[in-house]
Amino acid sequence: MLSCLDFEKAEELIYKVLAPTPCYNWPILAQELGVDVWMKHENHTPTGAFKVRGGLVYANRYKKRFPGGAGLISATRGNHGQSLAFAARIEGLKATIIVPKGNSPEKNAAMRAFGASVIEAGEDFDEAVAKAKAMAAEEDLHMVPSYHEDLVAGVGTYSYEMLQQNPDLDTVYVPIGKGSGICGMIEARNALNLKTKIVGVVTARVDGYAKSFESGILTPADRSDTFADGLAVRVPDPDSLDIIMKNAERIVRVEEDTVADAIRLIYRATHNIAEGAGAAALAALMSEKDKMAGKKVGVVLSGQNIDTDWMTSILGGQTPTV
Repeated sequence: MLSCLDFEKAEELIYKVLAPTPCYNWPILAQELGVDVWMKHENHTPTGAFKVRGGLVYANRYKKRFPGGAGLISATRGNHGQSLAFAARIEGLKATIIVPKGNSPEKNAAMRAFGASVIEAGEDFDEAVAKAKAMAAEEDLHMVPSYHEDLVAGVGTYSYEMLQQNPDLDTVYVPIGKGSGICGMIEARNALNLKTKIVGVVTARVDGYAKSFESGILTPADRSDTFADGLAVRVPDPDSLDIIMKNAERIVRVEEDTVADAIRLIYRATHNIAEGAGAAALAALMSEKDKMAGKKVGVVLSGQNIDTDWMTSILGGQTPTV
């Protein structure tokens, strides 16, 4: 369990690099949904996504523990890798990032621009993880998991900010990739002793966390083909799943078309750009707007890093296919 002091120590480190992100009440969203919506803008970070907070904490603590370490390696669909590349550059560390074949060219370019070595391997995220673990052993690199207490303490600072500003939120919707974001929200809610209900969001195509939550047993998804690539994780992390199962209200599945609708609504109502995973929380609220009518509800815009061709297609009324 993380305490308020744990979050405040993480904030002290993170705020040397970035400012707290805004949490806005956009009137057009409220009008469209009939809900008092508060949007946490994690797209307003130096990497365009919430993951940078965890990367900063993890890399800093790794360097203190292993000052002579050879460097970091990890697997990603993009935002986790960008966070590590960004943080490694600050700490003077080598970063090697493994991405699945066919990964977002623009996210790959961003990781390289931050100084990481990017290698394509595996057909999906979970196969890329296996390759990263093998390379870590071969090259004496430190394997950074997608879920770890230091990552949760870092990314959880956005939740700590959001809930301190809005302690009366009835419900917050949080997208689930490997679980650090929603677990950070749970830990912040618990540390602040609030009653806010926390709802996880996955895509209907990649619903391992939803299946696991409903069955009580870790159950992988059958597929990983979603354009919400930050949620394209077939196999849930057992540690994050344990926290989610004990603390989340429910997990909502959203369809690809609804995620595309949410991206369009975010652009029209706020003129912010959201990637698929970044729009998933609003997509879930859109699907449950009758249940949430009249309530004060939070959604997390977790990232904006969508490729140009997908964004163009979505604004043109199409849903990208993978």
